[in-house]
Amino acid sequence: MEKQLTDDDIARALGRRLKGLRRKAGLTLEALAEQAGISRAMISRIERGESSPTAVLLGRLCAGLGVSLASLFARETPVASPLQRAGDQPVWQDPETGYVRRAVSPSGTGSPVEIVDVTLPPGARVAFDHPWLSRGIDQHVWVLDGTLEKTIGDEVFLLHAGDCLHMRLDRPNVYHNPGTRPVRYAVVLAPIDERKG
Repeated sequence: MEKQLTDDDIARALGRRLKGLRRKAGLTLEALAEQAGISRAMISRIERGESSPTAVLLGRLCAGLGVSLASLFARETPVASPLQRAGDQPVWQDPETGYVRRAVSPSGTGSPVEIVDVTLPPGARVAFDHPWLSRGIDQHVWVLDGTLEKTIGDEVFLLHAGDCLHMRLDRPNVYHNPGTRPVRYAVVLAPIDERKG
């Protein structure tokens, strides 16, 4: 059985992953700070595991790195397995909103599809005002339980259990739980084949 990770363990692992992605992209702290619109000092604190970033901050960092939020939580695995058991799926909670995300997809399989299970508390709102995934990502949001208000640009959609909304992430988008109980939804991300579009 895998040891339960503490918030500090998660912050340190997230910081290491962010630093690795930044270096892989060939970016300095200054360059990422400029691209993401976040201070160099804040990025440095996150990379050292000294600060637990919000979902919005992580979205901006992903925009600067040119990666999806789901890939930030993907575990580096020496040997890929087609199976990722629920207990082994990385879980992260936004310290600002209580938003909980679980990376469902097995890492390292070569599949371009990423699946995330999200629980958004009552009244919570997460706004990605930076079109941070405009680099060719398709997204489906499938509500599993509860009600989700999803805003894409100027369009507002009210989604109930079973509803599924497709979008390209090229405009600001907001997730809001207008209800009195948590909403749980799946996010499925895949790269867009630009040759078809």
